[in-house]
Amino acid sequence: MLNTIKQVFHSPKFVTGFVIFMVMLLTIIIYPIIVTADPLEMIGNGNFFKPGTYVNTSETISAKQYTFNVDVSQASKLDRQLDDTQRTKMADWLVRFGGVDESEIDTSDSVALVELWKNNYSKDVDQTGLIAADKKYFVRLDTKIDAMLASSGIIIAQKDEEGTLSEQSTVEDNSYVNINDLQTSRTLILGTDNFGRDTLTELVSAAKNSLKIGLIAGSIATVIGLVLGLLSGYLGGIIDNIITFVTNLFTVIPSFVLLVLISYSVGQGSRGIYLVAIIIGCTSWTWTTRSVRSQVISLRNRDHVNLSKLSGHSLFRIIMTDILPYIASYVVMALILQISSGILSEAQLSMLGLGPATTESATLGLMMNWATLYSAHLNGSWWAYFPVIFTVALIAFSLNLMNTGLDQVFNPQLRD
Repeated sequence: MLNTIKQVFHSPKFVTGFVIFMVMLLTIIIYPIIVTADPLEMIGNGNFFKPGTYVNTSETISAKQYTFNVDVSQASKLDRQLDDTQRTKMADWLVRFGGVDESEIDTSDSVALVELWKNNYSKDVDQTGLIAADKKYFVRLDTKIDAMLASSGIIIAQKDEEGTLSEQSTVEDNSYVNINDLQTSRTLILGTDNFGRDTLTELVSAAKNSLKIGLIAGSIATVIGLVLGLLSGYLGGIIDNIITFVTNLFTVIPSFVLLVLISYSVGQGSRGIYLVAIIIGCTSWTWTTRSVRSQVISLRNRDHVNLSKLSGHSLFRIIMTDILPYIASYVVMALILQISSGILSEAQLSMLGLGPATTESATLGLMMNWATLYSAHLNGSWWAYFPVIFTVALIAFSLNLMNTGLDQVFNPQLRD
């Protein structure tokens, strides 16, 4: 056994996959200890706050202000606040609807571009070809430009006892506050999702639940496949015919279609994490059964098995001591693949709206489903879906890499 373990950990592919998987597993274990907040707590009143550090606005106004010697000219302000996308869209509008020749537009010159915009833009001109959302976008952009062109300095006013506003202070463009002076701040490494929840905290919790589903589903599928494969391969005869018939029947029917039908029939209110895991496990055992059966058929007539039969050993003892140890490595590889398959199956079900129906916990599939429903991929909120896709891919990659490494160790034909 010790020698086998040494061989396994001498496989570069297995070690690479094992290290990746263990790093993710340790992250799932350690992160909730450090960050104790509820992963589904709605900290933001809105959708898809971008990643960054958020501070309380009222605190920044009342905090000590520092004056920096920075360029606060109008040109500098426009260069900082107009991004490339906005410049490109402004130029496109001016050419299509403003009657400006393309050669007159220089998107790198913010002042000249804004001057052309203010001279030619009007929300009332004929904008045939633009959808309503684009028209509203240009109205908002024009309002933003007006604010940038306004005089520098923001006046802070307060009401007196008679309800009259009076100026208290002015915040200039070159005024700054030290973030360490502020008492309230929140760093969101991956921003928030469509419900205003911390995406990173939710992602760690979702990965834990998806691994839980994969482990339960993989274990159920492996146990069912192992038991049926051992009985079918060793006993043969009518038992083998019955088990093979049932296995072939389930093989002909696409397992994912069967999974969808069962999940739909259960009903949304009853689908929890554990039930979904059981459903996945009970519909993905067929290829394990067929593979174990073929392995057992090649072992059942070997000398050591025949010797046990002649010695009068029971069926259970022969299977457990003379057959199972010889296919143990194959069973472990089957379990790893079943865990990976279970995680991917849950993600597919959740994308169809047939995954776990729960408000108390999330899975990787549910996070992708929520991001899709709220069009995160269309509005540029990459942090709501890309880390989830990357996590699913990384888990599947690490497990399949471990399986490939084990296959190279235990399959003589694949050894270098």
